Amino acid sequence: MESTPNPKPVPARRVCTLTVLLCVCPLCCQASWMLLGADGPDHRWSRDGGCRSLPLSARQREVCRKRSFLAPSIVDAARLALGECQNQFRHERWNCSGGRDPALFGHQLTSGTKETAFVYAVMAAGLVHAVTRFCSRGNVSECGCDARLQGPAEAWHWGGCSDHVQYGTWFSRRFLAHAAVNASAGTRAQALLRMNRHNSEAGRQAVATTMSTDCRCHGVSGSCAVKTCWRTMAPFGRVGAYLKERYEGGVRLKRKEPRAPDKHQLVFVSKSPNYCLEDRRGGVLGTRGRRCNRTSGGPDGCKLLCCGRGYDTRVERHVRRCACKFVWCCYVRCRRCESMSDAHACK
Repeated sequence: MESTPNPKPVPARRVCTLTVLLCVCPLCCQASWMLLGADGPDHRWSRDGGCRSLPLSARQREVCRKRSFLAPSIVDAARLALGECQNQFRHERWNCSGGRDPALFGHQLTSGTKETAFVYAVMAAGLVHAVTRFCSRGNVSECGCDARLQGPAEAWHWGGCSDHVQYGTWFSRRFLAHAAVNASAGTRAQALLRMNRHNSEAGRQAVATTMSTDCRCHGVSGSCAVKTCWRTMAPFGRVGAYLKERYEGGVRLKRKEPRAPDKHQLVFVSKSPNYCLEDRRGGVLGTRGRRCNRTSGGPDGCKLLCCGRGYDTRVERHVRRCACKFVWCCYVRCRRCESMSDAHACK
């Protein structure tokens, strides 16, 4: 019987940073596991190291321990969520890059801005998606396909393996359960807790909302005498795009709001900074050095991305294989082609 390899030891400096982050920033405890998604050379968390090796709060570690078979899914969820966050905001002034820095990420999680709202929503959605996808593989007995969707429906029969998104949603709620709002807590702390709780649930609802019904026909000569259908999750990129739309239409919470916001909306309590200049104390990296598109009028254009500071231009040389031909026998011969292009970066 093969022994389980020991997980890679965690650098001491990162452990200290995480400990400080968890101790001084209780609101960040819900999301410290998001650091699992960081892709730097010092952030290689093992999917197989078990719950004890992950940067979790005590309560999260207990939830993980009771469902230890989902530990790899927790790692996958963090990477999925952070990757999609960076994908959706790759052309924006704020590009979700602070996830690689625990200190910067801590500020983003407590600022109460629209960006905070998106991070909490995409985190919760990523956990639902990763856990549900794992269950649909049928590798464990505790979770699997959605057994409720069976038998005849209107014009088809339920069959196949419908994604059991309810189980993923249940686990996401347990794992990311936010602390109860303490009446003695400050007004801002109470508002942040309510905001984060709402946005986490909005992220879970996004996975369910973007699901689709897929069908397959069965019959002689390709006829559709019998139609079997099942429910499947959308690719996570579509979930991310759905949440980005909700981000664009985010609603600012007011102290005496008569009605609760729609459960699909993202909400925030603080106005976002312009993210133009670096402010590490405020968790802002700035846009200096970011590549921009000189001809674009969108958020990736040099005028908007560089905040009016202008941009530098340099010439880049590109080398690629071209004019490839097959030579008998048996290899491919190509030419070496070079091209030059301008690259622009914000001052």
